[in-house]
Amino acid sequence: MASTAFTNTLLSSSYYSSLSSRSTSPSHGFCNDAFLPSRVSLPNQGSHFASTLLKNKKIFNFFTTHCSLDAASAKDPHEKKTPIELRYAAYPTVMDINQIREILPHRFPFLLVDRVIEYTPGVSAVAIKNVTINDNFFPGHFPERPIMPGVLMVEAMAQVGGLVILQPEVGGSRDNFFFAGIDKVRFRKPVIAGDTLIMRMTLIKLQKRFGIAKMEGKAYVGGEVVCEGEFMMATGS
Repeated sequence: MASTAFTNTLLSSSYYSSLSSRSTSPSHGFCNDAFLPSRVSLPNQGSHFASTLLKNKKIFNFFTTHCSLDAASAKDPHEKKTPIELRYAAYPTVMDINQIREILPHRFPFLLVDRVIEYTPGVSAVAIKNVTINDNFFPGHFPERPIMPGVLMVEAMAQVGGLVILQPEVGGSRDNFFFAGIDKVRFRKPVIAGDTLIMRMTLIKLQKRFGIAKMEGKAYVGGEVVCEGEFMMATGS
């Protein structure tokens, strides 16, 4: 059963009678404006509450309350927890690496897309790049602190864009595509070995006559934006 213990430390009798004769302030729950709380202490444990009143530069302890947690909210030490390896579901697979290789012309060591996890024909694609210490750019960037080069993040995002514009829904030729311009690119946080880079590329404007596409891209790690920008790409053979 839950047990509750209260320890109240009252003001000295000379001030107690003064307090009891004053009205209670509805906004603070204490006596009127002559006794406003100057500090409320709430320790992390959530089991202690203390308020300190200030008057005439003198500090008085009004009351201190100690109480235990309810039994219903107490954790059962014998309750089994789900192992961490079973808590998180894997990303879905809309296109695997073999399907990606059928669309993109890139090959090792420059194919920087491992899986497509969402695809809306003619609109957008979301893909992932698993960043590992075995990536060939880490030995030189940098030997003591492996960080994925920003230009390769941009390249990886452009490849995701290529998966959109090379599809029949957009009128793509499934041949090649090239950078025509990059604008407003910002790198927010470093991407290191062990990260999963999630990239979303959205088609903003397409000029089929000239084979020019304008796209907006963002890359995330752990739900935080690490890179973003606007891309201009051209298709051709």
